[in-house]
Amino acid sequence: MQRSVCSLPLSSAVISKLTRRGFQCTADLEQLSAGQISTEAGVTEEEALEVLDLVNPQRCPVSVTALELLQRETELKPIVTSCFELDQALGGGIALGKTTEICGVPGIGKTQLCLQLAVNVQIPECFGGLGAQCLFIDTEGTFFLQRLRDMAAAAVRRCSLLTENQAQQDATRTFTVDYILSNLFVVRCDDSVELLSQISGLPSFLSNHPKVRLIIIDSIAFPFRLHLEDLPLRTRLLLGAAHQLVALATTRDAAVVMTNQMTTRVQGEGPRLVPALGETWGHAANIRILLQWTDFKRTATIFKSSSHVTTTVQYQINTDGFRGLSEQRKRTKVHTETQNAGETR
Repeated sequence: MQRSVCSLPLSSAVISKLTRRGFQCTADLEQLSAGQISTEAGVTEEEALEVLDLVNPQRCPVSVTALELLQRETELKPIVTSCFELDQALGGGIALGKTTEICGVPGIGKTQLCLQLAVNVQIPECFGGLGAQCLFIDTEGTFFLQRLRDMAAAAVRRCSLLTENQAQQDATRTFTVDYILSNLFVVRCDDSVELLSQISGLPSFLSNHPKVRLIIIDSIAFPFRLHLEDLPLRTRLLLGAAHQLVALATTRDAAVVMTNQMTTRVQGEGPRLVPALGETWGHAANIRILLQWTDFKRTATIFKSSSHVTTTVQYQINTDGFRGLSEQRKRTKVHTETQNAGETR
């Protein structure tokens, strides 16, 4: 059954643009691509995708069963963080199809984790990775190329040590540091206007780069806190951006990772550090992870998620990148065994 375009649950602006260009019912839109609708109607590609989801039942079924949703989530392989304990708590790593916010004070390792994920999403499928690409949006100027090279070199070494079959041997020939650097797209945004513009252009970028499965924004807070003092406007813009990012993660089966700063909130028990951008923003991401110092140790806490229990694990930052404590124990064991072997000789 065909519906009038005016009856679709779209914004009045989008409906007006569609009807002015002669699109009166859903049959006029079903055979078009998002790019064609965007060009002909003068809407953004994200709005065009929203239109297609509504008019084409094959693109977006009216309803799905809980079992189908579970199977779909099971098929989406997560991105490992390289911290075994955190991956275990997250059910394998950073989930595709969802948005994840990483909060913490300066120097705690937020950018380190983002760089690690940018490398890990590229690990070949035969080694348990996704063999995908990454887009890194840097708003603070904290993207360090040399640090990324160190992490990339560590990932390449690890894969070469784990090689067991012909497929893995073939993969190690092309999985190099240069390969990792060439599959990471970096964008620098100096203010909130540039960041919002980049987010609005993501549907088009992803259409042109279908292998991108990870989008990192480091950080989402910095440009808004620095340049936008109108709090109601800031909240509206942030929530609008969050809605776009959630839609992208869901429709593209991609992971969106954002970092956030901390601020001091004074309550009855006294001042305490909390994630910045306010309580309303706290509901924007599907998953929130807090990195903090606990008794002089680095800890990561999953403190907001509909699919994970609240969990705290320890992690470390070493020369190879973001790692768990089990990595340190392995290193210590190897070092001890090497020393003992030397003493025996």
